[in-house]
Amino acid sequence: MTVLPRAFAWQRTDTTGGEFATLDDRRGLHAKGVAFAADNSLYMCRYELHTDDGWATTRLEVTSEGAGWLRSLRMERAAGRWRVTTGEQGDLERVLPGAPFAGMEEPDRLHRVLDVDLYNSPLTNTLPVRRLGLHRAAPGTQVTIEAAWVLLPSLAVLPVDQTYEVLEGRRVRYSSENFTAVIELNEEGYVTEYPDLATLA
Repeated sequence: MTVLPRAFAWQRTDTTGGEFATLDDRRGLHAKGVAFAADNSLYMCRYELHTDDGWATTRLEVTSEGAGWLRSLRMERAAGRWRVTTGEQGDLERVLPGAPFAGMEEPDRLHRVLDVDLYNSPLTNTLPVRRLGLHRAAPGTQVTIEAAWVLLPSLAVLPVDQTYEVLEGRRVRYSSENFTAVIELNEEGYVTEYPDLATLA
């Protein structure tokens, strides 16, 4: 088992919950984390994330679990294509009616995606920030990307456009569809404050 040299913890500020991650960011990112929340249902998730040296995601493995159900998701990117596999035990829809299926039917829709965004995970906001060097970019720099948004607790995967605009004082304005938030970063690009979501412990 790999021992990772760094650790971060975030406390949820919108609900009962939190996220803890160990990581190695010396050459790209290798991170292992656990999160729990009591928002749309009571659940916990475990994940392992790998990027290449340039911080583009190459693999994400996630399990989410609650009372009477468990789902798993594995996403791998190689030669510009994503492979998405899923598993399920129990019945999430019994406790969360209308929950979408895990994964996605057409992974080819992710052909432009280099970043994953795990639902309500402050860690995954760092991926495009580091990949694009936004933590060191001049204020006013703005970039729009397409990310693979992994919903929790369902583990459904959706391609979404996300815009990051660099502001003064180690902040970025994050926008996606009708949502906007000004996120505070440390000097390495990790989230320290995500308004109405989480704060670095």
